Amino acid sequence: MSGLKKTDAWIALQKHFEEVKDLHMRDLFAADPDRFEKFSTRCSGMMLDYSKNRMTDQTMSLLGNLARTCGVEEARDHMFAGDHINASEDRAVFHVALRNRSNRPMHVDGQDVMPDVRSVLDQMRNFSEDVREGRWLGATGKSIRTIVNIGIGGSDLGVIMALQSLRFYQRDDLSPRFISNVDSSHLVATLKGLDPETTLFIVSSKSFTTQETMLNAKSARSWLVKQLGAQAIEKHFVAVSTNEAEVKNFGINPDYMFPFWDWVGGRYSVWSAIGLAIALIVGMDRFEEMLEGAHAMDEHFRTSPIEHNMPIVMALLGVWYTNFFGWSTHAVLPYDQYLSRFPQYLQQVDMESNGKRVGLDGQVLDYTTGPMVFGHAGTNAQHSFFQLFHQGTWDVSMDFIGVANNHHPLRQHQTILLSHFLAQTEALMRGKSEDEVRAELKAQGLVQDEIDQLAPHKTFPGNKPTNSLVLPLVTPFTVGQLMALYEHKTFVQGVIWNINSFDQWGVELGKDLAKQIIPQLRGEEHVTNHDSSTKGLLKYVRRLKKEFI
Repeated sequence: MSGLKKTDAWIALQKHFEEVKDLHMRDLFAADPDRFEKFSTRCSGMMLDYSKNRMTDQTMSLLGNLARTCGVEEARDHMFAGDHINASEDRAVFHVALRNRSNRPMHVDGQDVMPDVRSVLDQMRNFSEDVREGRWLGATGKSIRTIVNIGIGGSDLGVIMALQSLRFYQRDDLSPRFISNVDSSHLVATLKGLDPETTLFIVSSKSFTTQETMLNAKSARSWLVKQLGAQAIEKHFVAVSTNEAEVKNFGINPDYMFPFWDWVGGRYSVWSAIGLAIALIVGMDRFEEMLEGAHAMDEHFRTSPIEHNMPIVMALLGVWYTNFFGWSTHAVLPYDQYLSRFPQYLQQVDMESNGKRVGLDGQVLDYTTGPMVFGHAGTNAQHSFFQLFHQGTWDVSMDFIGVANNHHPLRQHQTILLSHFLAQTEALMRGKSEDEVRAELKAQGLVQDEIDQLAPHKTFPGNKPTNSLVLPLVTPFTVGQLMALYEHKTFVQGVIWNINSFDQWGVELGKDLAKQIIPQLRGEEHVTNHDSSTKGLLKYVRRLKKEFI
C-alpha cells in the first residue's frame, strides 16, 4: 500500500466516506438553510458555489487535513519561490512570474527573472502596436490584416481558446487563424483565400524543431515565397522561440524572435510571448488585463487559507470523487458561447499534467490520478450528453460556469441562458422521485396502467454533484482568472497524488515510433520490427496510397 493511503488523513476520509456515501443532497440542504453561505467563496468578482456536493462540514475538514498532510501549502510556496519542482526535468515551474503584476521580485536560481519578463512584454507591446497601427508593413507595403499562429499543444490550445473567449474585443479589420494539425487539410484550408501581402505568420516553437510545427511553417513559407519571393519572409514571419540559430536559418530576422524560458511549461506558455497572437488581435492592453486576472487568482491561491482557497477547494472535491467515490470522469460546462473552447483547453491542462501512473519516487501508484475531462457549451450540451448525467449509469462530477452579463444583451437571451445554468444544477442535485413522478402523472389525468409504464422512465435519482462558478462578464481579466484557477487546481491535485504535474513523457513514445514509420510509409525501408497489426496496416495504407496516385 502506498504512503498516501497509509496516512491518518486518508484513512479518516475512507472511514468517513463509508458513513456519508449514501446521503442525499436534498436532505443536506433541508437540514442546513445556511449551506450556500457556508460552502461558497469569492475572488475578485468571481464566485464559487460548491454547496451542491456530496459532502458535509466534516468532509471538508477532513479533506483540508489531507491537503495539510500532503504539504499542499508548502508545495505552493516552493512553486512561488522558483524552486525546481519539476523534478524529472530539473526545472522551476514559474509561469506565475509571467503574470506577476506586483513589484515583488521573483527568483529562479538566484536571479530575479522579472526584468527579462518585462523586457519581453515591452517587445510584444512595441511590435503589436506597430502591426495594429499600420506601422509594420508587409513586403509590398500593405498593412497586416490576418495573423496566422503556427504551433501545436500549448503553443496553440491556450491561444485559440483565449482569442475565442475575447472575440468581442477583436477588430473587424484584423483576424486570427491557426495551423496546428500536421494534416495538410488544416494548412490548405487555413491558407485558402488569404492574401499573402497582408498575412503575418507567427511560428511558435521553443526549440524550433517541433515536427508538426516546423513542417507547417516550412509549407507556409513555400506558399509565401511562391507568391512574393524569398525576400518577403522577414516581413511576414516572426518567431516565438529560444533557438536563435534555427530561427535565422529559417529566414526570420532574430530582432523579431520573441523569447521565453525553460521554466515555462508548454501548457502554461500562453502567458509568455506564445500569447503574441492575443496581443496582436485584441491589443496588448487586453493581454495585460488577462495577466492581471491570472495574477489576482495567483494571489488568492498564494495567500488564502485552505478552507477559503478556491483552487484548493475544487482540487479537494475532485480528489473526493476520484479516489473515494471512484469516479473517473469530470465535465466542464461553460454557459457562454465565447467560452466554448475552454473545456478543450482544460483537457491539456489537466490530463497532460495529471495523467500519470507513477509517483515522484518512481513507484507505480495504487490509487487513481487525474480524471478524463470533457465538456461543451451550454445549452448545446443539454441536448447531447446531459441525458447521461441525469439518468445514465455513469457517475460524473461537473463544473458549471455561468456568466451574469453578456456583451450582446438581446431581449431575453441571457435570461433564458442563465435560467438553464441555474436549473440544471438544481435538477441534478434534487432529481425527481418516483412518488413525485406518479403524483404528477396522476394530476395530468393518466390512468394507472399509463402511470406504471411511464413512472420509471421519468424518475431522476438526483444527488449528482456540481460546482457553480459565476463570472460577472467574459473579459480579459475574468478569462485570466478562470485559466489560473484551473491551473492551480490541477497542481494541488498533483501534490496530493504525489506526482509530477509538469512533465509529459507520455507523449514521447508514439512520436518516436512515428519517426521510425515515416521511411517505411515512403517505401524507403522494409516493414519490419512491428507487431502483425501494425505491419498489416502499414502495408494496406501503402497499397491504398499507390492506388490513389
